[in-house]
Parts: sequence; structure tokens; C-alpha cells
Amino acid sequence: MNARDRPLWVRALLWVLAVVLMLGAAVYQRRTGPTYPLRGQFEVAGERYSYKLIRSEYSSTDARVLIPDPGAGTTGRLHYRRYKTRDEFTSVLMQVADGEMFAMLPAQPAAGKLEYYLTLETPEGALRLPPQATENAIIRFKDEVPVAVLLAHILLMFFAMLVGMRCGLAAIFAPRGMRVLAWVSLLGMSIGGMILGPIVQKYAFGAFWTGFPRGYDLTDNKALIMWLVWGVACAVIGLKPRKNELVGRLVVVAATVVMMTVYLIPHSLRGSELDYSQLDSGVPASEAITTGD
Repeated sequence: MNARDRPLWVRALLWVLAVVLMLGAAVYQRRTGPTYPLRGQFEVAGERYSYKLIRSEYSSTDARVLIPDPGAGTTGRLHYRRYKTRDEFTSVLMQVADGEMFAMLPAQPAAGKLEYYLTLETPEGALRLPPQATENAIIRFKDEVPVAVLLAHILLMFFAMLVGMRCGLAAIFAPRGMRVLAWVSLLGMSIGGMILGPIVQKYAFGAFWTGFPRGYDLTDNKALIMWLVWGVACAVIGLKPRKNELVGRLVVVAATVVMMTVYLIPHSLRGSELDYSQLDSGVPASEAITTGD
């Protein structure tokens, strides 16, 4: 059977596989990115509790840090300071309400970061969250992005990734439609990543672009790499079918592999970061933003 004549169920199966790959990459990013909650567990009186420490918040509001209240006479304190400074840690007593212990972190300008940890005094002794003495949770603040812009950006990027995955599978198993899928994926990346992405960045941190050559923001650089490799793939395969599609199929597979590799890099690494040393020297917060961890 010619690869172009694969039955409908085969093409449907490839779509299902593409969805699974896309969702797997999305879950991985959510679990590993530096702005997603830091998860862990602690034990009091023989009972285990799961917690999530917040690592992203809007600059217009204080950040609420909360964990389950184990009761049994347990008290907690929140310790925080500005990230990458020599500030002394500020200690705040945690309050209890509705089965939770909580305390507030003060809002910071866009791209400002605080590092923090919790200590609990239990009848069985002291606990630290996160447990390692050398590890603190780091939270970054951002300005609000209009929901419509943010949603369009996210949906288009996942759409482009889904179609790109399907295109790569088509190049391997059923090249019929590969060309259309490649161009659709490139269009999604162009609008979602190279147009809406910088707009989201501008709303959140005050700059349209902080990737190459202006900075080291990996999110921007990831979008740029994906856009370039799919641009090359589309340039190679062109708009019309060819008698021998081997080179085009190989290039599309390579573009898909690059895209999957890029998606495995956690989101928001080396993103916008407020330089507090500049802020303390009188530089306006909007001009003291660099790219960091």
C-alpha cells in the first residue's frame, strides 16, 4: 500500500498519538517550570500532608502562601527576602483559617522575585518547608495580561505544537497532508509565538522581546528556535508535492524532534528578573529588569 493511501483509521490514530505527545509535554512543563507551585509533603503526628508553595503572582496583590493546618498545637512562620540580595529574612507568623495555615508575601514590581521558606513548630519538633536548608521557594511577580491575549497565545502555541507533532508523524508514516500540516503549524507559531508571545511579554514584564540577541530569556529563544526550524522545513518542502519527498520528510521529522526537545525545556527559565541593586540605586523598576534564572 502506498504511504499516501493510508486508511482513515491510521490517520486518526496518528492524531490521537499527536494529542498524547502534546499533553505529555504540557504536563511535563507544568511540573518542572520555575513559576509553577513547588510541591512537597510533611508529616505531623503520623499523618502526611501535601503542600504546594506558590511561585507566581500578580504585582498588584500580595501573594498568599498556604499549607494544610496539621493542628495538634502546630505553629508556623514564613521567612522571606528579596531574591539575590543580602537582605535579612523577614519572619511572619502564619495564621490559621478553614483548615489552612497562611501568611502573605508583599507584592513586588513586575519581574521582582522573593525567596522564602516556612518553619513549623510541632509537638514532635521543628520542620522546614522546603526541607533542604539550602533550598528556598522563589516567587516571581508579573503585571496582568488581558485574558483574551493570554488565552489566544496559549491556545495557538498548543495548536501549533499539536499540528507539528501530527505533521512529524505524517512524515514518518503517512505523508499525505504533511505539507499542509507543516504550513499550518508554522502559521500557528508565527501568530501565537512571534506576535502574541511578545505582546504577552510586554504586558507582563514591560518588554516585547528579551531573547536573542537582546537577552537570554529561554522562553523567547525557544519560540524563536521552533519558528526558525519550521520555517526552514516549510521552505524545503514548498507548496507543491514532489515526486521524491524523502528530503522533505526528513527535514520535517528533524523539525518535529527539535520542537519536542525545546518543549522539554521548562517554561520561564532565565526569564525577566528585577535587579534589586539597580532599584536600590534609584533606577525605576521598569528599567531595572534583566534576564536571569
